[in-house]
Amino acid sequence: MTELLIRNGMVYVPAGPRKADVLVSDGVVTKVEPGLALTAEGTEVDARGKYVLPGAVDVHVHSRDPGFPEKEDFGTLTAAAAAGGVTVVLDMPNTVPAVDSAGVLESKSALARSKAHVDFGLWGLIRSSTTPEQLESMAEAGAIGFKAYLAYSFSLSRKQVLYSPGDDDPDLEPPADYGTLSRLAPVVARLGLPLAIHAEDPTILTAFRRPVLTYTDLLDSRPPDAEAVAISAAAAVARDAGANLHVAHLSSAVGLKAAEDAIRAGTALTLETCPQFLLLTADDFDRVGTAMKMLPPVRTAADRAALVDGLKRGVIGMVSTDHAPHTDEEKSLSFEEVPAGSPGVQTLYLSCLQLAKDLGDVWLAPQWVSRAPAEFAGLEESKGCIAPGFDADLVIVDPKMRTRVRPEDMRSRQRHGALNDHEFDFAIDEVYLRGEPVTRGGKPRGRMVRPALVAR
Repeated sequence: MTELLIRNGMVYVPAGPRKADVLVSDGVVTKVEPGLALTAEGTEVDARGKYVLPGAVDVHVHSRDPGFPEKEDFGTLTAAAAAGGVTVVLDMPNTVPAVDSAGVLESKSALARSKAHVDFGLWGLIRSSTTPEQLESMAEAGAIGFKAYLAYSFSLSRKQVLYSPGDDDPDLEPPADYGTLSRLAPVVARLGLPLAIHAEDPTILTAFRRPVLTYTDLLDSRPPDAEAVAISAAAAVARDAGANLHVAHLSSAVGLKAAEDAIRAGTALTLETCPQFLLLTADDFDRVGTAMKMLPPVRTAADRAALVDGLKRGVIGMVSTDHAPHTDEEKSLSFEEVPAGSPGVQTLYLSCLQLAKDLGDVWLAPQWVSRAPAEFAGLEESKGCIAPGFDADLVIVDPKMRTRVRPEDMRSRQRHGALNDHEFDFAIDEVYLRGEPVTRGGKPRGRMVRPALVAR
């Protein structure tokens, strides 16, 4: 039996912060109280003056693996996650081949296990042709939930999700639409898993389609009404089916209003937003550059203020990153050619600690990035909490040290992200996965996580 004792820290427990010691045995928290001592051979760590927080759960990352390992793979993704205090990543299904069947999910899981430095879960894909049996088999294989990319086609030959508006290529299967959701939402509801959407209405995107040569063009081509309409329509479907709808990367004030209207109407609906939408506005593009090109886009100061307010009020329950790296060379192309996406998993916890501090309660951060996401993903029996019986996924944070985001410190393959040069009033001191330190690399120890309450 191997033990770890973290002493004298300010520990975030289910009831809130308290001065305590944390005793870990064989990767599991056994006691959280003052005055503890090792009972067997082990390691003591003095966390005096520091925070001891539960590891973060990022519900929205893109590993690019398999498919585009030059952009990222599970090794670099999870190394970046570990460095930032994220001990579980939930990977989106638009890798190549896309995760549209149990066989692909199982193959991707095996690949991830060989590289992952933190634990991981896998989303399954909803295509317009997806069958109930495919959803059932993916759930049985351990899918965290199912994601529908509204407005995105599917290449039958490449097995890839693509944004190809107006393309009549017979190789492209039409996007999943509200009819697809209506057909499959009852199945997802019966399985007890979340139904996530990339919320952009394709008809509105078609109406505003234009060449995207500048950041203003990008904003004009992806209007916030596209987000609001998609949320309202999908919510109506989910409400009728009794499904739990999840809106990924909420980016706008009108999208937030549509979601609140749906919640008041009785929809079981959860919302995530991202640090880039909480810390940046469109006015930052001239400073940040093409690293800030992403979909949905970073919008106006009014949108930012609305999202911060929604998070403060608890309507938005969690913060994820939509970590979506490319190579630095790709992000150096002209604005028209540069692919959309930016890394973010390494700065998730620091971003949220800073935002929570600025809002007057630093202890909101672990709720946004750990406890609420763990509950959402069906991991509430083992993750998101520092309490006896939970995995010892622990993050020690120094509130007296500052961190500046610098490319040379980033572990993702894309070193220059949207938050480059941002400064935070905190520093990640150490990160543990099941009681073992993971910030300095070493042998991959990540495991696939499965939701605990899935109907079988």
